[in-house]
Amino acid sequence: MRINPSAEPVTRPLSARSVVLSLLLGAHPPRLPVRELVRLVEPFGVGGSTLRAALSRMVASGDLRRTDAVYGLSDRLLARQRRQDEAVEARTRAWDGDWEMVVITATGRGPAERADLRARLTALRLAELREGVWLRPANLARPLPEELTGVALTCTARPDEPAAALVARLWPLDTWAAEARALLGRATGVRHPAHRLTAYAAVVRHLLTDPVLPAALLPADWPGEALRTAYAGYQRELATS
Repeated sequence: MRINPSAEPVTRPLSARSVVLSLLLGAHPPRLPVRELVRLVEPFGVGGSTLRAALSRMVASGDLRRTDAVYGLSDRLLARQRRQDEAVEARTRAWDGDWEMVVITATGRGPAERADLRARLTALRLAELREGVWLRPANLARPLPEELTGVALTCTARPDEPAAALVARLWPLDTWAAEARALLGRATGVRHPAHRLTAYAAVVRHLLTDPVLPAALLPADWPGEALRTAYAGYQRELATS
């Protein structure tokens, strides 16, 4: 059976919460009056009464803040928006061969603490070479957080292993690229607003896992920039709708 890649997928209706969060995460500043939200959510099949009920629940749960009739993201979700923005516009610098290295030195941490630290290091686009040893090429224009000094030794290193071979051990680049191409085809091949929102939500989640490596260490046909360009275009589309 032949599959048409541009066919509209059959998906469950989006929740009002998902639509509101997607709109606010893409808004700069991330605040919208309720009358504007009513207009923006209509193409996604969310009615006014459903929206208002969802907004009340989101304020009560700490997702949103309300000032008069204007709703904005909470501090927790503002941090998520910053990570999302960095995924789309990752700030880099020229790479001179140095690597960032983080060696975990703290002991006696429980499973939850270890899982939280792993998540934070992964969000910093570091990869684990072996348990407790994390590294990446030093091409990102950002310092490592100061709070790492309490649990880890941070340093700059020049591994003896060739950089390309080390990258191949640390990141499944072929797998990431294949999924990126599939997501790009899906996102650009659908037209229904709800399907597009769902597709581009998957795109930004994938961009958050892009290692953002120096060009010299990437395959020639790396799709990261194409995926970023497509998502940035979708954000502009939402902002001007």
